[in-house]
Amino acid sequence: MTDARTHPAFLWIFLIVLAPIGAAVIVTALLLFGVPPRVVFAPGWAVKSFLEVWGFHVANRVAVASTVGFWWAVIAALGLAWERRRWRR
Repeated sequence: MTDARTHPAFLWIFLIVLAPIGAAVIVTALLLFGVPPRVVFAPGWAVKSFLEVWGFHVANRVAVASTVGFWWAVIAALGLAWERRRWRR
């Protein structure tokens, strides 16, 4: 039987709603606190450079979206690791 804390819907809400919002907040906070944009968007620029090596000419928004996607993946991985750790106890 699942209680309120282990219901799978909460994990999906975390992954689909909270993690993307958290990623956007992290990027915004880093910029707000004075981290240079070149550092903040480094994961996205790496993806953009990789795509340009393969002949795709993409806009800067791809770098921004890739950066937010990177932070989403980090938050999602941490959340899934937390759930797995909690499930084993």
